[in-house]
Amino acid sequence: MTHLYVDATTLIALGTVGELEQLTAFETPIVVLPAIQAEVTTQPAATNLEAFVDDDLVTTSPPITPDDDRAMDVLGESTIHGDVRLVGAVLAHAGADDPVAVASDDRRVRTVADGLGAQVTGTVGVLVRAVKEDLSPEDARRIVRTIDHNGLHMTAELRAKALELIDEAGSQ
Repeated sequence: MTHLYVDATTLIALGTVGELEQLTAFETPIVVLPAIQAEVTTQPAATNLEAFVDDDLVTTSPPITPDDDRAMDVLGESTIHGDVRLVGAVLAHAGADDPVAVASDDRRVRTVADGLGAQVTGTVGVLVRAVKEDLSPEDARRIVRTIDHNGLHMTAELRAKALELIDEAGSQ
């Protein structure tokens, strides 16, 4: 069974605007590692995340022990933090031939996770998936604008691409 590991970047983007529930559109177990949850310190994202992890659809215990030592080597890090734990989980799943997905807006995390065979998406991908499930394109467009207006600025190119992908998903 595929597990969706969510990085702090996506948790902050969706948590800041009160839209963490959009992650449930993936219909797979959601994992928020404690090291990643600890990185979400801005409000209201931290409070919204705390309530979200209390949901039965979210776990803070990975179903497999992250390979932190290999992850530190891969990332060139000397200490364990959220990115190391997340990549360590991807490595462990890959070693067990167990599919895994990652939601992150961090370029390095996305590149490494993809290279290790994980399915990778970001905040925009979460919204596109939610539209494919049951979120209206209008609501998804509103969420993109709200995220952009709440200090998590998107480039004009990214915003336009996000809206294009949402519209495409809504027309399918």
